Amino acid sequence: MLGAIGLDEIQESAYRALVMVGAAEVSDLAHRLGLPEPDTERALRRLEQHGLAAQASARTGRWVAAPPGVALGALLTQQRHELEQAELAAALLAEEYRAEAAEPAVHDLVEVVTGASAVSHRFHQLQLGATSEVCALVTGKPIAVSGMENEAEEQAATRGVSYRVVVERELLSLPFGILELSAALSRDEQCRVIDRVPTKLVVADRALAMVPLTGRGAEPAALVVHASGLLESLMGLFEAVWREAMPLRLGESGRPQEEDTGPDPTDLEILSLLLAGLTDASVAKQLELGLRTVQRRVKGLMELTGVSTRMQLGWHAYERGWVSRTPRL
Repeated sequence: MLGAIGLDEIQESAYRALVMVGAAEVSDLAHRLGLPEPDTERALRRLEQHGLAAQASARTGRWVAAPPGVALGALLTQQRHELEQAELAAALLAEEYRAEAAEPAVHDLVEVVTGASAVSHRFHQLQLGATSEVCALVTGKPIAVSGMENEAEEQAATRGVSYRVVVERELLSLPFGILELSAALSRDEQCRVIDRVPTKLVVADRALAMVPLTGRGAEPAALVVHASGLLESLMGLFEAVWREAMPLRLGESGRPQEEDTGPDPTDLEILSLLLAGLTDASVAKQLELGLRTVQRRVKGLMELTGVSTRMQLGWHAYERGWVSRTPRL
């Protein structure tokens, strides 16, 4: 928790322990922390530099903790001041950049990023810099970044950034595919599925986009596109795919239903996956249900809607609002 002011885990643990006892010998504190005395003393010296601890004047080798309210308050004030200075510097640099590039050259509208590490880093940067919306097309086999590694997505969603994501149907059959989508839906992200997406794509705030340059087998590379006609075309591509894709509904098994006679959450998950193109067997595997259970539930939905074919069931599902291409308010 105190990493923001420059303390590592050992130093934070040492300070917490010192606060609890008020004062302690190095040997006693080392025993309490389960650390060698040299490591404990180094941690105390570091705390001393931060003004969080001091050696007792009356007794050599004894350390006392500085009051947290005073010592930590001063450090936080300093951190805020440094952050404000950094924000001011960033604003000034942005002004200088705009002044020098009011009419950006064509080569400044795109940048090429090469190498898996560089592509992954730029991908995370793009999301961390988003303030309102991230739109993405996701292929079944990511080249440089996988959903399970994408911590930036969780951080952006926590900040209130909305997500609209279209995934290839192949992703639903991959290991952790359903798990990743369930996690995304739990963050109130909008997810849809389609047979194939034309390319992997991510667009942040309709101002910055990233698309892959190389195919599978080659060294990962990506094109970062800034505001331009090309970016507008990429955004138009996303919107076209989004309109054609089918919505997903997963991970709602604990929600109560408004009507006892309507489909329960498991019915809706089954229906969503079937409309996404999965077979009964694939749905059963993904939801850890028996094949007969899936077929029985589908039959029950058909009886509930009074239809004789699954195509008619899909149409009724849209008509009744069980699934929809636009979120229901």
